Amino acid sequence: MPKTLLHRSALTLLLLTGASQLPALGQADPIKFGKPDLADFDAKNFVADSAAEAVVLCDFGRTRFETGSGDFKLIFERVTRIKILKKSGYDWATVKVPLYKKGANEEKISALRGFTYNMVNGQVVKEKMASDATFMEQQTTNNFIRKFTLPNVREGSVIEYTYTVNSDFLFNFQDWQFQYYIPVRWSEYRAAIPEYFDYKQLFQGYEPLAVQERNEGITQFTFSQGGSFNNDGGSGMRAGSGRTGPSSTTVTPRVTNYRWAMKQVPGFRDEPFMTTSKDYVARVNFELAGVQWPGQAYESVAGSWQKIDDELLNHESLGSQLKRGGFLKAELAAITAQHPDPAARAAAVHAMVRKAVKHNGTDWVLSTGSLKHTYDQHTGNSADVNLLLIAALRDAGLEANPVVLSTRSHGRLTETLPLMSSFNYVVAHVALPGNQELLADATDALLPFGMLPTRCLSGTGRLLMPGAGKSRWVSLTPTQRYVNYHQVHLTMDDRGGMKGKVHQENGGYAALDQRENLVKKGEKKFIEDMAKTHEGWSIPTYAFKERETLHKPLILDYEFAAPGADAPAPTLYLNLLRHFSAKRNPFVHEERRFPVDFAAPFDETVQLNISLPAGYEPEEMPKPAAVKLPEDGGVFTYQVAASPGTIQIMSRMTLRRAVYSAEEYSYLREFYSRMLAKHAEQIVLKKKS
Repeated sequence: MPKTLLHRSALTLLLLTGASQLPALGQADPIKFGKPDLADFDAKNFVADSAAEAVVLCDFGRTRFETGSGDFKLIFERVTRIKILKKSGYDWATVKVPLYKKGANEEKISALRGFTYNMVNGQVVKEKMASDATFMEQQTTNNFIRKFTLPNVREGSVIEYTYTVNSDFLFNFQDWQFQYYIPVRWSEYRAAIPEYFDYKQLFQGYEPLAVQERNEGITQFTFSQGGSFNNDGGSGMRAGSGRTGPSSTTVTPRVTNYRWAMKQVPGFRDEPFMTTSKDYVARVNFELAGVQWPGQAYESVAGSWQKIDDELLNHESLGSQLKRGGFLKAELAAITAQHPDPAARAAAVHAMVRKAVKHNGTDWVLSTGSLKHTYDQHTGNSADVNLLLIAALRDAGLEANPVVLSTRSHGRLTETLPLMSSFNYVVAHVALPGNQELLADATDALLPFGMLPTRCLSGTGRLLMPGAGKSRWVSLTPTQRYVNYHQVHLTMDDRGGMKGKVHQENGGYAALDQRENLVKKGEKKFIEDMAKTHEGWSIPTYAFKERETLHKPLILDYEFAAPGADAPAPTLYLNLLRHFSAKRNPFVHEERRFPVDFAAPFDETVQLNISLPAGYEPEEMPKPAAVKLPEDGGVFTYQVAASPGTIQIMSRMTLRRAVYSAEEYSYLREFYSRMLAKHAEQIVLKKKS
């Protein structure tokens, strides 16, 4: 083969002949579009799925290579059929197809068809999707969504759709998801990959493959070419092409045919304290690692973190924006003069930006325009706000740099897999004297300096530093915790009624949650809703403190009263901790396959001082207890003591880590069960005879 074919920038297709990529191992397709099975309209075949809103009957896709417009192309074809069981499942009739565009090249969808089938008077009625039922949505500069909706969907409908995506972007090999929130009867993906292309296959999830096959064949391409296949360099994000000659060359590469399938895949179940289902559902992802043309050495086209660092630092909508500050010199000079201490100055700059610009609710790693425009408009996306923060910190004489990250809902970032698409958010890193490093975000009006929103607590982020090799990974694990503290003084009467005073403090992320709740509801509604969670309670007086002092705990002092029975009782049963702690175990399932991610550690304390009614004394009291998690992961302690006329109870629960592995789940579940069981133990008071 001529050396000129070893780079991709000068291929023009003349003819494609000979063997094409055949279905893997000669298998027939598992679904034929337009021919639903009558059994799919019989309700008895879905008794086992009665809890589901819909069922994927078959999801079949395949990707192969073709040549056209002078280069290789990826062709992805899909056929999907779904049974709708409930009204809540109607959303499955709206489909979103992601498409990528860069420069003059764009992914295109073709051969889009869809039908809805309903059983009417014993006959299957077929309704075609109208051409105007589709539209395009732009998500980012390069990312679009083609959305379409199947017609006349009702309970019992069967819907199906098919489409083809033609892509010039060889890096964007179609991934495949086997598992969804609804059950999947059969999901199959096939891929035919010529020997020139080296794709990493990255499987995740906990469901087994029912089929995993591969074989090799031969395919033939004939090109009219001149010049050479020139890789456009960069991070391997795509390869361009251009024609320079009329000669013809035929290539016959080996092609590897892959076939993967899963059957009877259960619907994914969300669990308390998790990031996103995207991190755990069964799927396979593909990453282009390199190319090897005949007669030439292997050439890596995978990105590197160094390349991504440089691209972001020089990007017009990220690093370049940080060089265009300076328009707040007067404001920052005043802050610098007022706060000679660097930490106090950084907090003051953070407060200025936080109050000057409101986050518009959109999270992204790149800005939408100039920082001055953001400041003048007083609104922007998360990058607009936080890049303005970094620029302002620098102009105030502080060392500040961007940290790019993936939010919890965006999905897990893999440090061993350099991908620009891993990032969807940027925050500020501030270096202070004494080797102190802080992360800051100005998108939330209630977020203090040095604290990230919970959506950003996702493992690690990439600190972008000028200079080769200076960028590095930083931990996003917070120093702040969820802190809840209750100090309660209450007096019991002989009817079991009580009145008391409560001093409540919420610190760290608990303070953030409570402040947000307070702003949303207002003080009166906040107190009314709190009283409703305690049967019979009235809260006649209350006072909030430190509402605006964001770095301090939010304080609430209030008095409450709860009536007892109509007449005095010789025996009183007290179960008071339930009013000030968790009422049920959040971990209801016996097993869990993925980690428990609280985002931040927990510290919950209740101090209860009870004044007994005259003439009563404790007949039964719970015993002290201590429960520990393995590896010093947490501890629960319970202490109780009685003296004449009073009882004191102290309960404290500490979870020292933000994340616990799936292997630790059973211990964590038992930990909560034993804590709640201890809280449920009653104190029995007996009237002295």
